[in-house]
Amino acid sequence: MEKLRLSKRMSELGLCSRREADEFIERGWVYVDGQQITELGSKVDPGQRITLDPRASADQRRRVTILLNKPVGYVSAQPEKGYLPALSLIRADTRDPDDRVALRFGRSQLQGLAPAGRLDIDSTGLLVFTQDGRVARRLVGEHSAVEKEYLVRVEGTLDSKGLQRLNHGLSLDGKPLRPARVSWQNRDQLRFTLQEGRKRQIRRMCELVGLRVTGLRRIRIGNVRLGSLPAGKWRYLREDETF
Repeated sequence: MEKLRLSKRMSELGLCSRREADEFIERGWVYVDGQQITELGSKVDPGQRITLDPRASADQRRRVTILLNKPVGYVSAQPEKGYLPALSLIRADTRDPDDRVALRFGRSQLQGLAPAGRLDIDSTGLLVFTQDGRVARRLVGEHSAVEKEYLVRVEGTLDSKGLQRLNHGLSLDGKPLRPARVSWQNRDQLRFTLQEGRKRQIRRMCELVGLRVTGLRRIRIGNVRLGSLPAGKWRYLREDETF
């Protein structure tokens, strides 16, 4: 059986991200069958036992995950000319006053904080930022099946097969989409539940069936809901919440 790069295997097992794995290896916090590994690029057999030093686990517990209600006009990741990144909204003065997590916001929490997923510049709602590679991998990893739920306001008219096609049968960029759950919320608003996130996916899906999206808001990722979090405000992910 072919050996795997240790950092890749650690990521596959959900121990951490590959970037974090390299960091832990360099610090001497990774053990394979009880033997300390400090060399980057080391390889392991799939059946070997990988464990972390307690200091690695403590380091992971200190890493924060933040939930932001993104307004229109902010880009999710890299800043674009004339627009601000959503990360710029994560400041002490924009924290939700109803956040009851007993953490004090500090600049160190912005180090390595990155969006786990994206929302278009014209879309609003729940956007996750995290320092924890395990969270990022669960939400945006290659095999992620975490549901994302959206309320989508539309204009236009669906033909008799349109709703059926939105649920299953459309393709984008030559690749079929995974089955979705799409239903009418009211006469001009649809509810979408997806397990993938292609670029501008919902807007493009709607275009394929003759609809134009006029508003899009993400209200849930996995088991975590946007709830009453105000637009432009953020809060910490609570210990009792999991995606």
